[in-house]
Amino acid sequence: MCGIAGMIDLQGVRTPPPSIVPTMAEVLMHRGPDEDGFYVASGLHLANRRLSIFGLDDGRQPVSNEDGSVWAVFNGELYDYPQLRPRLEGKGHRFRTHTDTELLPHLWEEYGPQMLEHVRGQFAFCLYDSRRREVLLARDRAGICPLFYTVVRHDGSDWLLFASEIKAILASGLVARQPDLQGLNHIFTFFAMPGPATVFAGIQCLIPGRFLHLRLGASLTPQEAVRQRVYWQVEYPDRGQEVRAFDQGERVVEEYEAVLLQSVQRRLQHADVPVVAYLSGGVDSSLVVALANKVLGRPIPTFTVAVQAPGLNETAEALHTARYLGCEPVIVNCGHEELRLGYPELIATAEFPVIDTSCLGLMHLARAVHEHGYKVVLTGEGADEWLAGYPWFKIHRLTGWLDRIPGLPLGYSLRSVMLWLRGHPRFPYAIYRETQKQMGGPNGWFDLYGIMSLNKLRFFTGAAREHALRHSALEDLELPENLMRWHPFHRQMYFGARIMLPGHLLASKGDRIAMHSSVESRYAFLDEDVIAFMARLHPRWKLRGLFRDKYIERLVARRWLPPEIAWRRKHMFRAPMDSWAKMGAQRWIDQVLSPESLAKTGLFDAKVVAEARQRLQRPGRGWLRTSLEMGLTAVTATQLWHHLYISGDLCEVPHCLHGSTRAVEAWVAQQGGRPVLQRAPRRETDTAVTPSAAASA
Repeated sequence: MCGIAGMIDLQGVRTPPPSIVPTMAEVLMHRGPDEDGFYVASGLHLANRRLSIFGLDDGRQPVSNEDGSVWAVFNGELYDYPQLRPRLEGKGHRFRTHTDTELLPHLWEEYGPQMLEHVRGQFAFCLYDSRRREVLLARDRAGICPLFYTVVRHDGSDWLLFASEIKAILASGLVARQPDLQGLNHIFTFFAMPGPATVFAGIQCLIPGRFLHLRLGASLTPQEAVRQRVYWQVEYPDRGQEVRAFDQGERVVEEYEAVLLQSVQRRLQHADVPVVAYLSGGVDSSLVVALANKVLGRPIPTFTVAVQAPGLNETAEALHTARYLGCEPVIVNCGHEELRLGYPELIATAEFPVIDTSCLGLMHLARAVHEHGYKVVLTGEGADEWLAGYPWFKIHRLTGWLDRIPGLPLGYSLRSVMLWLRGHPRFPYAIYRETQKQMGGPNGWFDLYGIMSLNKLRFFTGAAREHALRHSALEDLELPENLMRWHPFHRQMYFGARIMLPGHLLASKGDRIAMHSSVESRYAFLDEDVIAFMARLHPRWKLRGLFRDKYIERLVARRWLPPEIAWRRKHMFRAPMDSWAKMGAQRWIDQVLSPESLAKTGLFDAKVVAEARQRLQRPGRGWLRTSLEMGLTAVTATQLWHHLYISGDLCEVPHCLHGSTRAVEAWVAQQGGRPVLQRAPRRETDTAVTPSAAASA
């Protein structure tokens, strides 16, 4: 992984001021501490910060073709490099390095914009053809690598600024800092930032599977020139065309096992540095570790986060798996205090309000990987989105009949009564029905997050409330035209993959969090072949009955793992949220939630915020309380984000108004917000299981 940035004159005439792009690149130092590189030409300035993982000796960027007419800056990994390079050499292309980045200029020469059909892996890049005066910016299919951009008017010209992180764009000094109300609407609707909107006015996120193709000097408006185009999006079969073959179960399971093993092999072999793995004790990360052991022929080092709260600590399960597979895990302990103290660093790193406080555990986990001298980590994220691993699928299968009777809104009526009895706000039925229509019918994802989005009605005030009521967040998702042809179950899955995967897991738990510590995450379940295989399967391969989620994965896992791990039920990895309600838990919490701070941002009703904090002082459980907890966490996170990136005057925490997060990191460290690391002791009775033994278990 790396960090990329650049400044491009849309007319292709003026060279950017020399200091701007180096300043942007400096802010991305954490993404590429090993070296930097720049390319300057008439009309543009490109930069790269490199984290050297593959092609260590000659992989410095930018990289060009043979005659220096095509240049590229690249963030990520192209896992089909071993196959593509000889194919291109056979067509007459000459390579000078051993880095996969060099594929890009040659693929452009060979295919032009259609090169995106031939690149596979995790990536974000900018490519410039000086002869054709064309620029291509693209992002990978799953959305693992981020890419942000904006168009600004400066010194009489329209300029495109782009970067791997928003803070680099802000560091240019050319962008006015203003909240984007639609971006905040996304946060409170989806509890994620799926794009294209961000929480910064004027700054957009390139959606996964999209690209920008610029022809410098073309007679186009900036809006026409900078238009996102689709080169890939997930496709499910038409209903009835899915892979069933229930009578040939073993064959289908073996095919899935083979494609997943190949994915792990790609991610292990495409590295000139050691690779480690995260291990939670759940089936996803456990299976990835087992397959990695098989590929390596030895146990892979593992790292486990232990959330020190009742019901949330999965260390015992992770240690059980680690001992079974012969791994020696590093344990990262995180309690309430580390979560509260580290939250400002999390928001500064993610660059948007993060509601899921468990992301702090992943941030500390990545730091532990870095402190142990590693740069690359395998992770099990992605399986839940493609194989129905989340609880809303089960809940919807149990209660979905309430919304299936045309003209009889039983589901809406029952929810409304429960909300009314507990004093919670609710959306009008017309909005409820229109949302269902946009999503292609009743949807388990909406059943859960529709309840959470009630916090827009509860907390928003003024212009933010008016905007949220007028504008649908769903309209920004650019839903597929063939959505209604898919199985209803696959429609539900699509929204998790489109929203939660890039907007939450890969944003607030993935790239930004790992690269903050100069660590690259690799996702075996997000391999193109794995995604395509899972999408083709009938829903019964994903959820069997009410409780057997990720069914086909578990059939593979039982070949590699103990039954209690292979069939272990999904546990939502989260940190305790009600700690934000405790008065005086941290001074900065009281400061950002004070009436004075709430009045400065003008986003939230101070009276309602105070009442919510008091209400959460009382003990209680249930989904309505969880909704309130998440709502108050969202308010806290948004106020803190506003302080860090917009105003800088809401609390004692240092701000990031100049782009750098170093002052925030130093403050958190000074407060003692760093967890304790420990290596799990081995017992004399523990027996390490070899990869071959695990495969036959």
